[in-house]
Amino acid sequence: MATVEKLYQSFGTLADAKDKAGEHKDEYSFIISATKGNPSEKRLASQFIARFFKYFPEQAGQAINALFDLCEDDDSAIRRQAVKDLPTLCKALPEHVAKIAEALTQLLQWEDPAEVSLVQSSLLTLLNINAKDTLKGIFSQIEAEDVEDQVREKAIKFLTVKLRTLSDDKLDKDTEEFIWTECKKVLQDVTKDEFIAIMNVLKGLKTMGTVQGRQQLVETVVELAELEEPFKPSDPDMVDKFIQCVKQAIPLFSKNVHSKAFMNYMCENVLPVLSELTTSEDEVNVELDVLKVFAEVSEFCGEIDNPENAVEKLYDNLISFMPLPTPDENEDVMTGTEEPKLQFSHVECLMFAFHQLAGKIPGFLTDPANAERLKDFRLRLQYFARGVQVYIKQLRAALQGKTGDALKTEENKIKIMALKITSNINVLIKDLLHNPPSYKSSVTLSWKPIVAKTVAASESRPSTGQKRTPITFDSSDGASAKKINKQSRAIYSPPGGKYSNKAGTYAGGGRGGGGRGRSFRGRRGYNRF
Repeated sequence: MATVEKLYQSFGTLADAKDKAGEHKDEYSFIISATKGNPSEKRLASQFIARFFKYFPEQAGQAINALFDLCEDDDSAIRRQAVKDLPTLCKALPEHVAKIAEALTQLLQWEDPAEVSLVQSSLLTLLNINAKDTLKGIFSQIEAEDVEDQVREKAIKFLTVKLRTLSDDKLDKDTEEFIWTECKKVLQDVTKDEFIAIMNVLKGLKTMGTVQGRQQLVETVVELAELEEPFKPSDPDMVDKFIQCVKQAIPLFSKNVHSKAFMNYMCENVLPVLSELTTSEDEVNVELDVLKVFAEVSEFCGEIDNPENAVEKLYDNLISFMPLPTPDENEDVMTGTEEPKLQFSHVECLMFAFHQLAGKIPGFLTDPANAERLKDFRLRLQYFARGVQVYIKQLRAALQGKTGDALKTEENKIKIMALKITSNINVLIKDLLHNPPSYKSSVTLSWKPIVAKTVAASESRPSTGQKRTPITFDSSDGASAKKINKQSRAIYSPPGGKYSNKAGTYAGGGRGGGGRGRSFRGRRGYNRF
């Protein structure tokens, strides 16, 4: 029967033998058997097994399994000791890294944060011993058919956070290629949250910082988006999935990595049914959400298919949000009793995209055959411009003199955002009112951070994550104007004439969500993203 005294005797024999400790197999076997003893003996046995593990390779399997058993002990102190000692085995014999990493990954589901932190620390130690083999163990759990949801979720989260901490010599090209291969497998069946997390893992790889790497990643997202399938605006699962795919692809686009596939699909399939979109996300203005990603996609679309048709559909959507003045509208200010409700957030997105695409086919507005179209468009632009200028004046007056904490109130944040939106529209309108229309001005979309107009060698672009509030305009002067809209679409108006912060938000790198979403494939049988 094992006792603490006998354990120390065996330890002494092995320690005194030094490099010849392997000749004392009975003593090491006795230490392994002590993992069945009382709590004190178990903790000592765990430490001694790790200490002399390298001298007994033929007993490696027995020793590893003994520590695995201790990881499931009822005593938290024993579990922690075993988890701490497991990486020590791999320092001596690295060939066991994958097996031990797989076991530690299963322990990420523990409820005690302190124990989970210790498991993560042990996995990080393994990553520094042999990154690729550690990843093999982790991915084996992520990809297992019978893996617990919590284990899969925690494992993916661990990779998202910890891979960034590894040095370049640990995360070499061969290891990154392995991560890329395994992540592509995982992406075939993921929830929304898993999809976002895996994409973050891939975007963090050095190889994905190159043009070729980003192009490969975009092609993978395009494949996952299933753009060959008919778009069903009334299917919230399809709409949500499409939006998430586009949002994950947006930070990858540049002058050398084009968004052509998404742009073609959105112009052909999404814009014509914009008002019919549905989503499962609560408190999300899905129409505006789609328009925001559409605007970002338009910036680096390159040479799209059938540009004339695309601009035609884009133009139809744009003017549906831009009313015409009434025939007797001759004043420089809006007068009358009916107040137009101008949806500035929607117009910013559509006008930005139109400004990007129409420049590719300038004849869309300037050809003699399109004279009536240009005349109509100018009237709408001039009328909208007056509303924009009135609103800008009101916003500047409301914000004048406010600094520091006063600008951080929710109401003033919304006003600041409204000022960005209307200022952008004002710049674009000035361009479009040129004779002929100009497409030279550059604006930063209101929800994106303002960055220097330079492109790094990697051409990487920051993801967008600022929440947006759709802004509408109610003329304080009143207006005798007919509301022009598309197929009687109801135009959103803030309650009581106030700014509303509940109409919908946007996160460019993707929205988070609770629980499991809907599936790309549904292979694992969950209600998935």
